Amino acid sequence: MRWVLLLITLFARSAFGDSISGTVVTVIDGDTLIVQDAAKKRHRVRLAEIDAPEPKQPLGVRSARSLAALCYKKEAHVEWSKSDSNGRKAGHVTCAGRDANEEQVRRGMAWASPKATGPGSALYEAEAYARLRMIGLWADEKALPPWEWRAQEH
Repeated sequence: MRWVLLLITLFARSAFGDSISGTVVTVIDGDTLIVQDAAKKRHRVRLAEIDAPEPKQPLGVRSARSLAALCYKKEAHVEWSKSDSNGRKAGHVTCAGRDANEEQVRRGMAWASPKATGPGSALYEAEAYARLRMIGLWADEKALPPWEWRAQEH
């Protein structure tokens, strides 16, 4: 019985996987990209614990360009965290040795998710850095977080 449980556990972990590595082949928006692994399988990845402006929002295109500059055509490593509130696979992404989730927030190109971060976390500190310096979306007093923008039925 133990062997059966061990095999089931190993199969379940490999099916979802704890992490993947590959090349970023597409940047969809400021917090979503596609990584192609060595087997040529493509994985859609939502950057965990951040929320970037939607493409039709002010700074939406700029946020996507920022993520592309960080990751497009670069080697990436994804540590899966969990699915987001919409059921999409979410993870922490490192591109060419840089934490893309944190860097997007530090550049003022995304909000740290208020539900997932708190004082002392790297994302919270990155957002505080951008706010203090009025970088990116923090330069606009009327910047609307994407969750509020989506709630307005856009």
